Amino acid sequence: MSQEWAKTVVSGKEQTTTLQFYFHDIQSGKSPTAVRVAQPIQPDRKTTTEFGVLLMADDPLTIGPDPNSKIVGRAQGLYGSACQDELSLVMALSYTFSDGKYKDSSISIMGRNSASKPVREMPVVGGTGLFRMARGLL
Repeated sequence: MSQEWAKTVVSGKEQTTTLQFYFHDIQSGKSPTAVRVAQPIQPDRKTTTEFGVLLMADDPLTIGPDPNSKIVGRAQGLYGSACQDELSLVMALSYTFSDGKYKDSSISIMGRNSASKPVREMPVVGGTGLFRMARGLL
């Protein structure tokens, strides 16, 4: 199987893997991939950040930006709006891969996602299979 979405470089004792995939989080329509599982008990409070909302996700990871492109894995876990004055999420997700040599391996992320910023980093806190003891950024 082709691994055009992943590249590994070994330098001494260190091994670095660069992954490029697209994350599709769909919250509406016939087949949502993320669903709201909790929300705050404050019906009169208006907020643009949806502070307090919690979602459970099972999102496809694809090789290209088109949601119909080849699926190489899934992002599964939860995330919630954790900031009152900007769109910022706290995320706990496991990215489990289903393609090629990375099949059945995963990386886990946990941290703050400042979703309103065009470029951001998410900490990789571990992994399984070929990504056992993973560290780095997503």
